[in-house]
Amino acid sequence: MSEGVLPRGQVAPLSDDMAIHFHDLGQRDGSAVLFLQGSGPGASGWANFQYNVDAFVDEGYRVLVPDLPGFGYSSKPQDVQYHLDYFCRYMFELLDHLAIDRCAIVGNSLGGAVALGMTLAQPDRVSSLILMAPGGLEEREAYFAMPAMSLMTQVFSGGVNRESLAEFVRTGLVFDGSKVSEELMDQRWEVYQQQNDQVMKSMVVPNMSERLAEVQCPVLVFWGANEIMMPETGFRTLADGIEDVRLVMVSRCGHWVMLEYPKLFNRTSLDFLSGASRD
Repeated sequence: MSEGVLPRGQVAPLSDDMAIHFHDLGQRDGSAVLFLQGSGPGASGWANFQYNVDAFVDEGYRVLVPDLPGFGYSSKPQDVQYHLDYFCRYMFELLDHLAIDRCAIVGNSLGGAVALGMTLAQPDRVSSLILMAPGGLEEREAYFAMPAMSLMTQVFSGGVNRESLAEFVRTGLVFDGSKVSEELMDQRWEVYQQQNDQVMKSMVVPNMSERLAEVQCPVLVFWGANEIMMPETGFRTLADGIEDVRLVMVSRCGHWVMLEYPKLFNRTSLDFLSGASRD
């Protein structure tokens, strides 16, 4: 397989022949921050967070950017069910492989749901959370009623090619499509051609809203005011359900706060992590 446009990192051999591809950047003795990507066609960890990692490395953090199972350069088994527990299992195994007992987690969309799932499963291993429009806050039907889901069906009805993929990303995931570079679209198109459809067909993310009171670590939430992928009720659900939560609503912004406003996202997140470490 050629290197392509998406940079290669390392591979962790985990249980049941799962190979998780990941980038491990920054200070090995620094506090670890685990970045978890969203789902969708052509998704990968690096494509989601390439505009954020350097800022965290420059502040002395150890930055981990894996590809979730079924995405990027990680294994994509076709004989498993991609339930939330499956994603959480391998992210914990990756941390164990790297001998990391505790970390902060940054999660967007599906990655936000995995971050919440990990926190509920093993709260002692999560020091703080940064969430951007996370999943896992509604029933499945509420997500499929959102405009971006309808757009995805419409755009891909004639088959997926690079142009239809770009139309979906620039219309459904961001407010300003010009902020999605051709390089990013090349990355997602490269990954999409390696994906199978099992991860999207079998993905199940439970509604965890009733368990949010169990989250005791500090939480920072970003939400785009022009979000059309996730129901806006999720913002209020997080505000009401989590004891120690700070919320940032960003105008003229869609699903990808970290990409549309990287400087705002990076600075606010780093200030939050610095404060969380002092509390």
